[in-house]
Amino acid sequence: MFLKKKSYLGKKNGVKYMNGVVKFQSVTLNVYCYVVDGVLIDTGAQSLHKYFKSFVEQTDFDQVMLTHSHEDHSGNAAYVGKMKKVPIFLSEKAIDECKRRADYPLYRQLFWGRRKAFDAQAIPEQFQSRNATWEVIATPGHAKDHNAFLNRDTGQLFTGDLYVTERTKVVLAEEHIPTIIHSLERVLAYDFEDVFCSHVGFVEDGRAAMERKKDYLLSLQHDVLTLQKEGVTAEEISSKLFPKKYPIIKFSSGEWDSLHIVTSILNDKNKV
Repeated sequence: MFLKKKSYLGKKNGVKYMNGVVKFQSVTLNVYCYVVDGVLIDTGAQSLHKYFKSFVEQTDFDQVMLTHSHEDHSGNAAYVGKMKKVPIFLSEKAIDECKRRADYPLYRQLFWGRRKAFDAQAIPEQFQSRNATWEVIATPGHAKDHNAFLNRDTGQLFTGDLYVTERTKVVLAEEHIPTIIHSLERVLAYDFEDVFCSHVGFVEDGRAAMERKKDYLLSLQHDVLTLQKEGVTAEEISSKLFPKKYPIIKFSSGEWDSLHIVTSILNDKNKV
C-alpha cells in the first residue's frame, strides 16, 4: 500500500509546532504536536517518526504531556523516553495500557504505525513549566483518558481531540457525545484565548469556536432525542441527520461512523 507522508513546521504566538500528514487514496489524516516553554505536548504518530525525530532534534524541552493515549498522539513517546530521558506524563487511566505495545485495527496501523510500549507518570492536576503554571482539565468523551492543558499565564489552551471540528459528522465507536458536551462546558468555565487543536492547529477566535461546537452538539442531541420520541430508529436518525457517507466509514469498517453519534446520545444513561 502506497502512503504519502509529509510534514510542516511552524510557530504561532510563541508555540512551535509540527504537523504530520498521512494520505492513502481518498483518506487524508494529520496530527500536530506542540512545544512551548519547555513542554512537548503529544508526540505524533510512529508512522511519522522521521519527521518527528527531526523536530525533536531541533527543539528544546524538558517534559512531555500527552493529551491522551491514542496512537497518533503517543506514537513516538517510547522514542522520546529513550533518547531525551525526560519525564512523560499521561492520565493515570492509560498508564498500564501504554506499558504494552498498542493493539488496534489494521487501518489505524496503516496510517499511524504501531505505537511501542512506554513508561509514563500520572499527570497532576497542575504542573509547572519554565515560566508558567498549567491547569490539567479532564475532558473525556473522545477517550476516557483525555485531558486539555491550559497555560494560565498566557491563556493558551491545548485541546487535543476535544475540538477537531465545529460540526462533528463522524466519531469513533468509543466516543460519547453527551460526555464531550460536558467536557466542552468544563473547559469554557476557564479563561482562555488561544486554542491549539491536535488536528486543525491554531483555531482562530478559539473560545467562540468552542462555544459554537458546544451549541452544535446540544442542538444535535436535541434533534436526535426528538426523532427518537417520534419513533424513528437510530439508523434512520443517522441517515436523516448525516446523509453523506464519508470515506473513513468504509475504510475503517465502521469504527468511524455517524451512527455512533446517534447511539451515544440514545444510550446516555443520564438523558432527560
